[in-house]
Amino acid sequence: MAAAAVTAAIAAPVAEARQATDSVTLAGVTVTAIKQSADMRTQATASTVLSRRDVERNEVTGAKAASGMVPNLYVPDYGSRMTSTIYVRGIGARIDQPAVGLNIDNVPVLSKENYDFDLLDISRIEMLRGPQSALYGRNTMGGAINIYTLSAMSYQGTRLLAEYASGQSYRAGASHYARLGGNMWLGAGAYFTSTGGQFTNLYNGRKCDWEHQGYARAKLEWQPCSRVLVSNSLSLTMSRQGGYPYEYMATGQISYNDTCFYRRTAVLDGLTVSADLGSVQLSGISSFQYIDDNMTLDQDFTPLPYFTLTQARREWALTQDVVARSHGAEEGRYQWLAGLFGFYRHSTMDAPVTFLDTGISQLIEDHRNQANPDYPIRWDERSFVLGSHFGLPLWGVAAYHQSTLDLGRVALTAGLRVDYERAGLSYTSTTHTGYSTLEAATGAVYSHTAIDIDDHGNMHKEFVQLLPKFTATWRPWGKEKPHTLYASVSKGSKAGGYNTQMFSDVLQQRLMGVMGIGASYDIGKVVGYKPEKAWNYEAGGHFECWQGRVKSDLAVFYIDCTDRQLTVFPDGTTTGRVMTNAGRTRNWGAELAVQMRPAEDLGLNLSYGFTSARFVDYSDGKADYAHRHIPYCPSHTLWAEAYYEIATRGCGQWLKSVTIDANVQGAGEIYWNEANTARQPFYALLGGSVTLRGRHYSLQLWGRNLTDTAYRTFYFVSIGHEFLQRGKSRQAGATLRVNF
Repeated sequence: MAAAAVTAAIAAPVAEARQATDSVTLAGVTVTAIKQSADMRTQATASTVLSRRDVERNEVTGAKAASGMVPNLYVPDYGSRMTSTIYVRGIGARIDQPAVGLNIDNVPVLSKENYDFDLLDISRIEMLRGPQSALYGRNTMGGAINIYTLSAMSYQGTRLLAEYASGQSYRAGASHYARLGGNMWLGAGAYFTSTGGQFTNLYNGRKCDWEHQGYARAKLEWQPCSRVLVSNSLSLTMSRQGGYPYEYMATGQISYNDTCFYRRTAVLDGLTVSADLGSVQLSGISSFQYIDDNMTLDQDFTPLPYFTLTQARREWALTQDVVARSHGAEEGRYQWLAGLFGFYRHSTMDAPVTFLDTGISQLIEDHRNQANPDYPIRWDERSFVLGSHFGLPLWGVAAYHQSTLDLGRVALTAGLRVDYERAGLSYTSTTHTGYSTLEAATGAVYSHTAIDIDDHGNMHKEFVQLLPKFTATWRPWGKEKPHTLYASVSKGSKAGGYNTQMFSDVLQQRLMGVMGIGASYDIGKVVGYKPEKAWNYEAGGHFECWQGRVKSDLAVFYIDCTDRQLTVFPDGTTTGRVMTNAGRTRNWGAELAVQMRPAEDLGLNLSYGFTSARFVDYSDGKADYAHRHIPYCPSHTLWAEAYYEIATRGCGQWLKSVTIDANVQGAGEIYWNEANTARQPFYALLGGSVTLRGRHYSLQLWGRNLTDTAYRTFYFVSIGHEFLQRGKSRQAGATLRVNF
């Protein structure tokens, strides 16, 4: 890949460098933070950093599990792992493009459908809130989540994990980290999870949210000389799950007759080359990404045979990022960073919708016969397929730069990114069916109509975005005291694209148009949508006192968003969802995070976020939703935690300490539709754990939602029916970790 060229370019200048060392920071080559300072609390950014101890104490395995610990970050648990919906400060989307970027060991994960999977041996998680588009690019207008996995350069040994929890849930993992030689390290691990599920489909008496997941990863790090580090991380993930425990509100039951499942196989390979060239640190980040997944749904989620959907997709992608930054960024008066980024992504998808007996009768025959009762129709077969096949080529390039001028107590930063993106779509939509027209008086066949539709076409869209960023930081007491005040103005964007899920509705209306009753869709207008854009205005501060025992972060923000992307159901009795640009919205709010260590054995953490997210200008042609709350975005998020570690005496190495932890996680109020007629009030979930720790092991007994609080994680309406998904009930488990 292109990173190999970076290696060749830097090899000659460093050929005479001194021998390799064990240090993780290599003469200016930073292993983890390539685009930002390793100390996030000195930056003009609202951020939350979770250490390895935080991750293990709270059983964090990925972005979804970390959401409750971060102000104004909300990742609902519903549907399947394909959903991967993330909301930050009222910014987010249920389908297509994400609002938050995900980077694993500096490699950007391009596909939102691949965001939700469990990771083994997380060493650090950073959540940067507010637009990060100047440095991280597309789909980071809400922020960026950076996850770093354990490195054999900082840890050598073997780690084992075993867990059993309620709901017939199991986890098992094993990893080993070793130094292979004087300048090479290897870490490798495998991980497996299984759950029997909590929710029962009453139609067949089986759990519908079961899941099996396997994960394997290897990270090889090579330090050819003290100023160069090469790291390659390869992972394979396989997920198989039922999912979609949607309850029909009219009956209060989960009951559907057709199969639902989600299957995914994903490969992610990232190569990072970093080098210290004296006055410049140069990094190249290359990746190959592959996804093969299949979502199959009983799309009506009722016991009646309406219709089913399959969405089978294969996608591969390449990314290349080259980053150069000034050396000694903490010492110099002027620091700079510049980069070039490019990606190519290609997807193929088959998405057939199969109409069944009830769907044909109620959605087609009844509709047509009400319009012309004298000559009713009868479909030839009691099932037929609306077939759709898509090719989705997507590529883009970007150039970005950021300069910082340090004037002592004041530092000024300006950045700009220029993004170009081209999204293409080729489609084929087919159906082959027919119906007979009858005479109402006699029931005799009057005529027969064959329907043979074979539509195909190509289209593309081009987008150019200018994404500026301006920040100012002020250290009132200089560098002697760790207090920082900041203000920032930045622009973010979420990419535009095409609604592939809308094609079944376009084809359905074409079919009904043969009968003279269908709506006419302009494919180019209905299927495509524009980028979403937002300006974020923010002020805040990072503070420390009591010799660093108390650390606090405060931020207030205002977001002006245009061309807001919303997932809606199109007019009429249709089967799919469509992404539309919904005028203008405005979000404002505040965030507070406090970490306290009153004593070495006592820790207190508090995170609170408030967001008011409302429409300024949005009408769907039926109603004006100005001043209404934006759906799916919580007004409040809360995390409060207290943990106390008790050192034991007289127990030797087998029991060195006992840690008691209690926490509360809350979210709400959440509105479920644009009219704000359905909502989830604020709810709070109580959790806790007791951890026994010895020299080489820890045993954690834990519980979640201990009060068995009832709440909803999702709500939607389809073909006039209301559905919801309930949150998980009380859970308890035991986790054993062994390190040697």
